[in-house]
Amino acid sequence: MILTLLDFQILAAALFSLGLYGVLARRSAVMVLMAVELMLNAVNINLVAFSAFRPIPVVTGQVIAIFVITVAAAEVALALAVIMRLYRRRGTVNVDEINLMKG
Repeated sequence: MILTLLDFQILAAALFSLGLYGVLARRSAVMVLMAVELMLNAVNINLVAFSAFRPIPVVTGQVIAIFVITVAAAEVALALAVIMRLYRRRGTVNVDEINLMKG
């Protein structure tokens, strides 16, 4: 079975949709972070697929995907540190109950 570009786009769209649902529907900050990571991985699938299916293969998509993975790892590390700090202060990671920015 030969995979086409459309197959990869459908897979990426499904992953991105699941991630978007996770961001909008979940209350736990950790689950929201996991959903954001799922969305970033869907973007990486598209980048690599578009790069691989070009008439003249180039590695631009793979290089950008590596940068996205690096930025995502830094984002998760920082976000988990913030979430741990909020948990120590508030005792919850429920996004609905965190209102530190209210005046």
